[in-house]
Amino acid sequence: MKKKVLSDIEIAQAAHMQHISEIASKLSISEDDLELYGKYKAKLPLKLIDEKSISNNHLILVTAMTPTPAGEGKTTTSIGLTEGMNKIGKQTTVVLREPSLGPVFGIKGGAAGGGYSQVVPMEDINLHFTGDFSAVEKANNLLSALIDNNIQSKTRSLGIDPRTIAWKRVMDMNDRALRDITIGLGGTANGIPREDGFNITPASEVMAILCMAENFEDLKTRLGNIYIGLTFDKKPIYARDLNAENAMAILLKDAVKPNMVQTMEGNPAIIHGGPFANIAQGTNTILATKMGLSLSKYVVTEAGFGADLGAEKFLDIKCVSGGLKPEAVVLVATIRALRHHGGAAKEDYNTASVERVAAGFANLEKHIENIKKFGLNPVVAINAFPTDTNEEVQLVQDKCKAMGVNAIVAKGWAQGGDGMTELAEAVVAEIDAGKNKFEQLYDWHISIKDKIETIAREIYGADGVDYSKQAITDLAKIDQLGLNELPICMAKTQKSFSDNDHLLARPTNFRITVREFEFAAGAGFVIPILGKMMRMPGLPATPASEGMHIDNDGKISGLS
Repeated sequence: MKKKVLSDIEIAQAAHMQHISEIASKLSISEDDLELYGKYKAKLPLKLIDEKSISNNHLILVTAMTPTPAGEGKTTTSIGLTEGMNKIGKQTTVVLREPSLGPVFGIKGGAAGGGYSQVVPMEDINLHFTGDFSAVEKANNLLSALIDNNIQSKTRSLGIDPRTIAWKRVMDMNDRALRDITIGLGGTANGIPREDGFNITPASEVMAILCMAENFEDLKTRLGNIYIGLTFDKKPIYARDLNAENAMAILLKDAVKPNMVQTMEGNPAIIHGGPFANIAQGTNTILATKMGLSLSKYVVTEAGFGADLGAEKFLDIKCVSGGLKPEAVVLVATIRALRHHGGAAKEDYNTASVERVAAGFANLEKHIENIKKFGLNPVVAINAFPTDTNEEVQLVQDKCKAMGVNAIVAKGWAQGGDGMTELAEAVVAEIDAGKNKFEQLYDWHISIKDKIETIAREIYGADGVDYSKQAITDLAKIDQLGLNELPICMAKTQKSFSDNDHLLARPTNFRITVREFEFAAGAGFVIPILGKMMRMPGLPATPASEGMHIDNDGKISGLS
């Protein structure tokens, strides 16, 4: 009789979880320092962060080649690597982002890993967790309410021009009907009518700020620096002008504390923050990463999408801002993604083809070259699928070896830590060799255009950068506001090195076009927008929610 293949949620529900105090004790955290959310979740106080310990411990980034729409398994690899590291005797904590409810009920599913490389309690993490997303939503929408209240005021008005307001409301669900709305209808008691809209919560600048803040005072300062719009006489208005930062910070007083849970094998996991990976930095909080490094000899973390987006932002924005120095990078690849970049149609992703894998390797090759530009020699993790063939895997390993890079088959989904010890040994060997010395790609103090040009040429392989008339106008505004020395957070498709979804593998002879600029003065970066970015996704024709069920005992099925 054929053995039933368990779903992710069935595997997670069968896991034996330890009380969170037992997990904390593995990092020498006193039970008195835990803020418990039931038996299996806790928040950690910021006083546990110790800069001296951080400098003595080791940070490992997990990133990926340019992904297929389903993703290539960075989270699963991160968790599996953590299990493997602990199995070979290396005290390791995984530090990840929190999932958004939009993808959970939409098309992509949750973000707690998969198979036997998951963090638990999976349902809680993928649903409301400890309320951090709700707190971000409330802080964001408090500022929206204060803005409209000021516009309505006859005695305390700052003279905000409603046509210039850049701030939107948020909710943590995919709902395309809320992208563009009109508010204030129904008479004078309901406010001043104006155009507005909703973003999804992880696209809020409040989320980006939470993830960039280094302490509570820094959080308040960054919240105060949020740009709102202009007055009728063209004066810029910030959240601090509305005295909003303290009230917003009050709503975030618990959300600022990192959350501790556990892996399926009982190792510590810290999960905190979840900003968008295209229009924001796409990594967990600086506080969570520093918490992990304060408590654990090794920390495994990840950055969203492919390395051209997630890793570049992690390294050039988060690490530089937070003074973090990664010592190893794991670059996740899959045979199916290599087939994709080699020309396979979606229906052929699982069809073996050495020729397509060879052609698609150009994409992985470029990512390897890019990581080396940061002074880091990556280890490639070939995330295993049942449809991989030995010939395809060997081809990838041989080509990586020719570039001076180890390529290890990662079997974390099927085997948990047991399937990840070889990768763990390779990562530790890379760190112990002591040759990796992180260096940023560009100096923050050079011009905005020079920073964009550097990323475009060095990371994307573009021949140059073009700017629309709107982008040129936006650059002048950025200059007037004194934001020229902020780092660059590129917003482009995750499907290609270029700004064209259809240019796969390693495109050449192309230029990118900056359509317009946004900026996050509080989070601390400038956002060149290539193409059209979606801040409020819609649901697919058949949402994942339709396949979910909860029984009379509260047991959930269909959540992934």
